[in-house]
Amino acid sequence: MPVILFVEDEPSVQEFVKDALHEGGYDLTVSTSASEALTLLGGGVVKYRALVTDIHIDGEMNGWDLARQARQIDPTIPVIYITGAAADQWVSQGVPESVLLQKPFAPAQLVTAVSQLLNATVQKAGHSLPETKN
Repeated sequence: MPVILFVEDEPSVQEFVKDALHEGGYDLTVSTSASEALTLLGGGVVKYRALVTDIHIDGEMNGWDLARQARQIDPTIPVIYITGAAADQWVSQGVPESVLLQKPFAPAQLVTAVSQLLNATVQKAGHSLPETKN
């Protein structure tokens, strides 16, 4: 089961996203801060398949900063931003090949966004593999 790293400091949103992703067939690690999330990503204990982050999280970094640093650790990690008020900043602040979901969103929208980004990552990896000769 693919493991998703989810960064959110609001318990009600944590529960909503946990339920949605579990029902969608994903496992989830929840972090309440960007610094903790970066420690988890860089630790190498778990291979996270995607990062889902709120834009406004407690601490010294916001979701935009977190995603940029996460891409330094893993340049191919899919990123899904969730926000209630910062959607207009996505074009200038978001990392390439990311998705933004505006709160409130339906559980199916989140599962679809994760699935689409994971599939795109797999397809890219498949196309970048060298050809083999029999």
